[in-house]
Amino acid sequence: MAAQLATSLIEPMNVTRAVLPVLRQQRAGQLITISSTAGLGGFEFGTAYAASKFGLEGWMRSLLEEVAPFGIEAITVNPGFFRTELLTPESASFAAHPIADYDERRQAQEQFWQGYNGQQAGDPAKLAQALLTISAAEKPPRRFLAGADALATAGQVLADLQHDIDAYRELAGSLAYDAPASGATH
Repeated sequence: MAAQLATSLIEPMNVTRAVLPVLRQQRAGQLITISSTAGLGGFEFGTAYAASKFGLEGWMRSLLEEVAPFGIEAITVNPGFFRTELLTPESASFAAHPIADYDERRQAQEQFWQGYNGQQAGDPAKLAQALLTISAAEKPPRRFLAGADALATAGQVLADLQHDIDAYRELAGSLAYDAPASGATH
C-alpha cells in the first residue's frame, strides 16, 4: 500500500510542489494530473490504487482554488481503460498474502485484468491529442473524463450521489444546532 500511495499520490504532489514556484512567479501555467476512474468510484480489489487516486482528486480539487489567483489552471484527467502497460504482468501486481475469504472473487478479478490487457478500448495516442486540445482551450476544464467508460463511470457516480441525497435529504437537513429559545437561561 505504501508503494502505491507513494507512486500515485505523494510523488505527483512532490512534482507539483517543485514546479509551483516557477508557475507562481510567471503568473501563468497549467497543472494537468492524471487520475483515474478509480478516483471517482473505486473498485473491488483495487482499494490501495483507488485510495491513491481519491487522494489525488482531493489534492487537485483543493489546489485549483489556491493557485487560480496566480493564473494557474489545475486540470484533473480521469481516463478509463487505455491500451497502456498498466495491466501488463510487469506493471500489474496482486496481493502477496491474499486472504482466503476473498479467494474466489479475487481470482476472478485477477483473471479479468490479465485477460483485459491489450483489449482496452482507449487509444493512448488519441488521449494525448485530447490533452493537447484541452490544454490549448481558452477555458480548459477542471476535469476531463477520458473515454466512454470514464463517462459511464462518472454518470453512475452522479446517479449514486443523487440517490443518497434524495434518500436522506430530510435527515441530513435536520442536523443543525437548535439555538436556545430567547430568554432561556443556561
